[in-house]
Amino acid sequence: MNARFRRLLLGLGTMGICLAMPRASMAAVPLSQRIANYQMDVRLDVAQKTIYGREVLTWINTTMHPARELRFHLYYNAWMNDRSSWLSSSRYFARALESLEEGDWGYCKVQSIQLLREPPLDLTAGMAYIQPDDGNPHDRTVLRVPLPQPVFPGDTVRIAIEWVSKVPRPFARTGVVGDYYFIAQWFPKIGVFQEDGTWNCHQFIQTEFFADYGVYDVRLTLPTGWVVGATGREIETTENGDGTTTHRFYQEDVHDFVWTTSPHFLVYTDRFEEPGLPPVDLRLLLQPYNRGKKERYFEATKLALRYYGGWFGAYPYDHLTIVDPAYQSRSGGMEYPTLFTGGSRWLSTSRTRQPESVTIHEAGHQFWYGVVGNNEFEHAWIDEGFNTYSQSRVMSVALPPPILQRWYLEGFIPVLFPDVVLNERFDGADIYDGFRSPLKRDPMARPSYRYGPGSYRVNSYNKPALMLRTLENYLGWDTFRKILATFYQRWQFNHPRPRDFFQVVNEISERNMDWFFEQAYYGSNVFDYAVGRVLSMPFEPTKGLLQNNGDFVPISQVARDTTPRDTAVGKLYRNLVYVRRWGEATFPVEVRVTFAGGDTVLERWDGRDRWVRFEYIRPEKVESVEVDPRRVLVLDVNRTNNSWKRNAPARLAGWKWASKWMIWFQHKLELMAFFH
Repeated sequence: MNARFRRLLLGLGTMGICLAMPRASMAAVPLSQRIANYQMDVRLDVAQKTIYGREVLTWINTTMHPARELRFHLYYNAWMNDRSSWLSSSRYFARALESLEEGDWGYCKVQSIQLLREPPLDLTAGMAYIQPDDGNPHDRTVLRVPLPQPVFPGDTVRIAIEWVSKVPRPFARTGVVGDYYFIAQWFPKIGVFQEDGTWNCHQFIQTEFFADYGVYDVRLTLPTGWVVGATGREIETTENGDGTTTHRFYQEDVHDFVWTTSPHFLVYTDRFEEPGLPPVDLRLLLQPYNRGKKERYFEATKLALRYYGGWFGAYPYDHLTIVDPAYQSRSGGMEYPTLFTGGSRWLSTSRTRQPESVTIHEAGHQFWYGVVGNNEFEHAWIDEGFNTYSQSRVMSVALPPPILQRWYLEGFIPVLFPDVVLNERFDGADIYDGFRSPLKRDPMARPSYRYGPGSYRVNSYNKPALMLRTLENYLGWDTFRKILATFYQRWQFNHPRPRDFFQVVNEISERNMDWFFEQAYYGSNVFDYAVGRVLSMPFEPTKGLLQNNGDFVPISQVARDTTPRDTAVGKLYRNLVYVRRWGEATFPVEVRVTFAGGDTVLERWDGRDRWVRFEYIRPEKVESVEVDPRRVLVLDVNRTNNSWKRNAPARLAGWKWASKWMIWFQHKLELMAFFH
């Protein structure tokens, strides 16, 4: 879209939207285009576990194409029955459903939909369920609503929807257990109308989402005395006199709205303050049995705000809500605008980094997902991979590494192994070694919702984190930090695609890194470099024939070879070092060769051939060889073959791991004997 036209649309659309919003809450300058804006009035019936809602959607068409229909997500319909695309997908089909009772299922039923004009026009009769991704006729998670006339570029429509949602037993980070409600992806939510004039409104096949930014003004009517947390700030509370209270939450420039309520939450507040960064009010909703983790939740959240804010750019909102999820609620470890859920286990000590790890991760999603609003459904790695990398970096610089903790007797008894220190830094892909390496299953470039079995977590979390760590090592932290900061600032409140990130990498680094992305992102080959053979032999006099006046004659008949074989310190040795590329992917690597006297030579190899040979004639033998000694290529799937050492005990590594396992096994036997 023409930039001038876009600014005009933004100004006109925002002007109309802001007229209806609370003046005290209105930002001086909108942070986003505010394409999708919601005013809602919602009532929760805790006896029936049902939500009754009415929303008015104000939507502006910012593309250059007319919109002849609207499409809505009805995510709760993923739990109508076991024929939905979500429950029958490759990621979830194996889940046990036998224990589900009739009241455990959920749904979102649109009762009416109107186009608000003079006079209002009822669109209910024309709405229909569609299945744009898999054609599954049983799936009801996308609703198509034809319009009587198109919404032309720059125009705005207002749509009123009344709906009922049955809250299910916990599925995929939403639902009710006991009197704890966590309500996510719960309302009819408009899809994204793209620049090419098509709707991006996928069926609910995975728990990642995509939506435009806007303003949310939501009234929640709940039982009086129940604590509530939600996206945004609570700006008004009304006692209704019938045992219910209406809580009004308001938030600008976000792309989703989530809420939770329970009569048992303990409420604590704190404040993040850091020189050079704006302050943030923190609100923690804590389960009573986790009251001892209050400070740990707050401190971990502050670490994320401090490091992410200092490295990439400030958190743009002045508040953040932390939710400690109820036991067995399946709502832990999830991110939403201005609110996230943590999670911890019983008796988890600070040395295990629970809840620190999940808290830093989910608070970090306020940046990679909340502010940089990528399409998680298609490119989940842009938020999950970025955030996994960022989280691991924060933990490596701010906290000691965690130790191993195992749970026995069905997760009831924790046992610590203080000598087993875990690595949080994603500095090696060794777990992905082998002929059937998970890295080979799917390229990262495949849309996330189309990943095959076993590929989603690898390609959305771990492989992109390793890819980003490799870029940091290769380009240097200062350059890479500037890359991430530029990407964060440039794509705030927008929808970047992978190529947008690649462009920033090339621009800021002043290098063309397309060769790397072609392999790490668009391909599924693995990286594996190794030391081949290392030979050291006495440097003998030359033997054989030499050419003399056109004839080949024995060396002894021409001249003696005057090359010295001995030095003041002894013999000379001819050292041959072979380095191999076992993987199909290529990357420039360094090779460090150390000699018996302590001298080292650092070779640089472009890594393209299958092997390379280095030769040294020196008075000492090669003592050790290491490929990639600075561990730049953390995508290398086998670090054990990257080094060679003369006279190294062949069984040292085996004995080391055998000893650790014997210790663990001994601890387990002792524990079993104790409870015998």
